[in-house]
Amino acid sequence: MCGIVGYTGHEQAAPILLDGLSKLEYRGYDSAGLAIEGKENIEVVKAKGRLRVLEEMTDNGNALSGTCGIGHTRWATHGVPSVVNAHPHCNKKKTIAVVHNGIIENYQSLKEHLIKKGYEFESETDTEVIAHLLDRYYEGEPLEAITKVMVRLNGSYALGILFEDHPGKVFAVRKDSPMIVGSAPEGNFIASDVPAILKYTRTVYFVNNMEIVCMEADNISFYNLDKEQIEKESTTIAWDAEAAEKGGYEHFMLKEIYEQPKAVQDTLSPRIKDGQIVLEELGMTEEEIKKLRRIYMIGCGSAYHVCISARYVLEKLTKIPVEVDLASEFRYRDPILEENSLVIVISQSGETADSIAALKEAKRKGVRVLGIVNVVGSSIAREADSVLYTWAGPEISVATTKAYSTQLAACYLIGIYFAKIRQNISDELYEKLVEELTKLPEKIQRVLGDKERIQWFANKFAASKDIFFIGRGLDYGTSMEGSLKLKEISYIHSEAYAAGELKHGTISLIEKGILVVGVATQPELYEKMISNMVEVKSRGAFLMGLTTYGNYSMEDTANFTVYVPKTESYFTTSLAVIPLQLFAYYVAIARGLDVDKPRNLAKSVTVE
Repeated sequence: MCGIVGYTGHEQAAPILLDGLSKLEYRGYDSAGLAIEGKENIEVVKAKGRLRVLEEMTDNGNALSGTCGIGHTRWATHGVPSVVNAHPHCNKKKTIAVVHNGIIENYQSLKEHLIKKGYEFESETDTEVIAHLLDRYYEGEPLEAITKVMVRLNGSYALGILFEDHPGKVFAVRKDSPMIVGSAPEGNFIASDVPAILKYTRTVYFVNNMEIVCMEADNISFYNLDKEQIEKESTTIAWDAEAAEKGGYEHFMLKEIYEQPKAVQDTLSPRIKDGQIVLEELGMTEEEIKKLRRIYMIGCGSAYHVCISARYVLEKLTKIPVEVDLASEFRYRDPILEENSLVIVISQSGETADSIAALKEAKRKGVRVLGIVNVVGSSIAREADSVLYTWAGPEISVATTKAYSTQLAACYLIGIYFAKIRQNISDELYEKLVEELTKLPEKIQRVLGDKERIQWFANKFAASKDIFFIGRGLDYGTSMEGSLKLKEISYIHSEAYAAGELKHGTISLIEKGILVVGVATQPELYEKMISNMVEVKSRGAFLMGLTTYGNYSMEDTANFTVYVPKTESYFTTSLAVIPLQLFAYYVAIARGLDVDKPRNLAKSVTVE
């Protein structure tokens, strides 16, 4: 959601800010704006719609003169998308400008208080409250005003702030919304995500909750809520700028689909040494692993689907009971967490608001938390007891593909590693599973070779109103992810059902010509899946079958069949999901849609 970029340095700010915001378009937004510190005042320019509208208004930033400024792309939460509601927001005199990611939960009571004090509001946003609060408390010292405002705000926020009478300075604050600081010879930056500044620097500082940044062209200072200066160490981001570019592909999503073999390889190879899985990152002794009584897996969206699939793998291999929760539900059901348990929180960005809240709930109850995240130094990575990074590199498209695949790979590693330590599997099976893991990247590459057939088939069903996915066991988890991919980028209504539940009501939705995708990769469930597919076909459904090579009897039932290489049944999700990603992509392309930035969605969901 929402993107923030700030810059102060020796170059013109507006072109740099616009370039940075363009790298955050994947987060989802409906309006954009800039505040540039000019010679005499702060100049604010805002526009509704895509960033290109703001670029045209400002001649790509060249019409705005000044070397210090802040920029924002807004995803509407309070107030409709409009120029008035777009950020930055200012006090009445336009001497203070603010950009904000997050939600101020007590904004209404603060607004009523400020109105009684004579303040007038132009927008419907919660952010304008911050600008007027800063005005109320400001007496010439920014840190004093900022800290007073921070203790009044309830909710989540990352703020970029300009004060007209402190030229050349950008102030920043964060609480439960991401914010980083970048340092480069040509100046210093704030941003809500790494890709915004990769072009200029890979040296970053991670801002912790309730910390304040004061940034000048050649200096960066950090303060706590007591206005005491604190020291921070920088981190070097391994991603390079080229990794965040399309590299000749039409869309980031397609590029990222094709990057999956390498991403999975990069996630697996550092943890497999001489045929042995090494997971020192877990920070758990063998005795602690042997004592585990339960595992709780938590995620949102695609990360939740990883949890669903991983549950089958972990329970079968480790014999540890596994519970799976949506992060947004976990935090509110007052979960009863068993002693000697492990909570695994999965998130691509490491900044998912509900997942962070679930993590905190688990830690409050005294249970160890493992984070599986892609972004180094993210909130979940810092707050979890230990972290297992998925080395997927920057994922720009809103619809996740390679992050999903690397999260699965991380879960496979954990399952096999725990099973070996707990002596739930033989040495022979352990060696066989590890060997098969190392072959996954090459097998994913082979699946990608079938894209022309999948594109042809996708074009035939681009006008569909409803599409259903069915599967059993692991294939049900795969079906859920395939359905989500399709609905989020093609806007076609799609549902995934456990195939055994068809007769309990859902089969009534099947009509003549409707597409049903049957996923059948589990040998012990194959015949049952064929029976379920026959059930829907007899009611007029058009069937796409997805199975492994060798199951050629599928062609007797399905109208169109896609095959994936054989692998250990535990790992089939990693192969079966690839055709479903491609299918969703090509359906959306055939419908003429913006694949990388689907409507109403954001890459990093940093508010509830």
